[in-house]
Amino acid sequence: MIDAPGPRGFALALGGGAALGWAHIGVLRVLERAGVPVAAAAGTSIGALAAVCLAADRLDALEAIARGATRTGMLRYLDPHLGRGAWLGGRRIARELTRQLGDRRLESLRLPVATVAADLDTGDEVRLTSGPAVAAVTASMALPGIFAPVEIGGRVLIDGGMVAAVPVAAARALAPASPVIAVDLMGDYAGHVRSVATHGPRRAVTTVRSAFLMMIRQQTRAMLALAAPEILITIPAGHRSTADFHRAAELIALGEAAAEAALPAISAMLPVQEAGTS
Repeated sequence: MIDAPGPRGFALALGGGAALGWAHIGVLRVLERAGVPVAAAAGTSIGALAAVCLAADRLDALEAIARGATRTGMLRYLDPHLGRGAWLGGRRIARELTRQLGDRRLESLRLPVATVAADLDTGDEVRLTSGPAVAAVTASMALPGIFAPVEIGGRVLIDGGMVAAVPVAAARALAPASPVIAVDLMGDYAGHVRSVATHGPRRAVTTVRSAFLMMIRQQTRAMLALAAPEILITIPAGHRSTADFHRAAELIALGEAAAEAALPAISAMLPVQEAGTS
């Protein structure tokens, strides 16, 4: 088992990436099996979902949902929304979150947690560390144009990936004395390019996706240069789409492999427990 620096452990920064977020489950399982202590968790978008499920001891439920996801099954979470501002209402997703998390509040969970959203009116990063967990997760996952913005405390909030795709600064703020392990779901641009090259001429949708990934990668690089984590785990999932919710088994395995590869670096940061100590 890996010992913690004092009583705290590591702070986790779990990045956004829609379906690629199933890889977070694999990462968290490896850390759990290795006995890596976690002091706090910050998450953006689906990373917020993973962080809250970890802190609420609902990781098993999240994994069951992920592994049970199919192309057609995911359609039951999509409720067309005829109002202004979004194509989907997000009500079915909110109901499932409520079924899993109930009325839990962020401040009552077993770990300090922050979900990262963006203020649509100011463009600021917003870190939610208290209040209803379901609202905090749905705000962080409110992809612009797809899901309606979520109003919390008088602020109109959208997906945190717009301002902090990998929330290292938020994780460090939760546990300033702890080293940060960051998980980047969308940093494998080279893998994306290789995948595109195998499918012949680029289509318009492929070009748009490439440009989006390029933008996110550059934003993330800039943010990590300002607030570098002690450990960065980049998931090699560039060949997969952010809509591949039905590929949970593969994505979880990718997360496991990436975390296993990072364990020596994690171990090197901390002393190994002596036999008979706790």
